[in-house]
Formats: sequence, C-alpha cells, structure tokens
Amino acid sequence: QAQLVESGGGLVQPGGSLTLSCAASGFTTDHYVIGWFRQAPGKEREGVSCISAMRDNSGTYYADSVKGRFTVSRDSAKNTVYMQMDSLESEDTATYYCAAETWPPCSSDAGELRAGDFGSWGRGTEVTVSS
Repeated sequence: QAQLVESGGGLVQPGGSLTLSCAASGFTTDHYVIGWFRQAPGKEREGVSCISAMRDNSGTYYADSVKGRFTVSRDSAKNTVYMQMDSLESEDTATYYCAAETWPPCSSDAGELRAGDFGSWGRGTEVTVSS
C-alpha cells in the first residue's frame, strides 16, 4: 500500500528557509511523479512543484509564485523527495502536501499541477512564515 509522509514543517521568519521531506513506502518514487501542493486556510489547494519520474529525466515544474525560491529533488536511496524552500514569505504559510501518481505531466512546459490528477496523498505538514 502506497504511503507518503511529509515532515519538516514549522515556524520560520520571513526570509528564512525550510526543507520539506516526503518519505514514500510501498512504491518507488523513481517511477512516479511526486507533486507538492499547499493549502492555506480558506483557499483552494494549489500546485507548487513536482518532479517527474526518472524515465522522464526527473523534470521539474514550479508555480510562478515559488519559482526561483523553491527547489524539488529526489534521493532514490532514501525513497524520499525534498522541497527546499528559501526566501520564505508570509504568503507561503499553508499546509503542504506531497502526492504521487504515475502519469501526470510534470515539466516547465506542462502547465499547472492539478490535485485531481494525483491518487496518493500524505497528511501534510504545516508551514508558518511569521515574525
């Protein structure tokens, strides 16, 4: 059974950094698209970034709101995907979720991520950016 567990959230000051982890079990992340989404109170879930399967050269996608500040990566040995978040802003405050699926497009040309395309989800980790 596929499981995803996010960790690494917390309270950080504006301009600070956090690294979120998405640890997978029951499947190999190398063969899946792993997406990162976030949901702030009262707002819809938003696609933030993704990393494609290794067969697709681990292409990446970033929403315009995080481009240049967030970096997604994969550690195959640990079966874990990370999202490094730098220059955090108050607008980044949200619960962050990782999700997995085999087929959604994930590249800079593919367009925004859609939560409905992903079948396996973690429970989320909270990120609060505040002074």
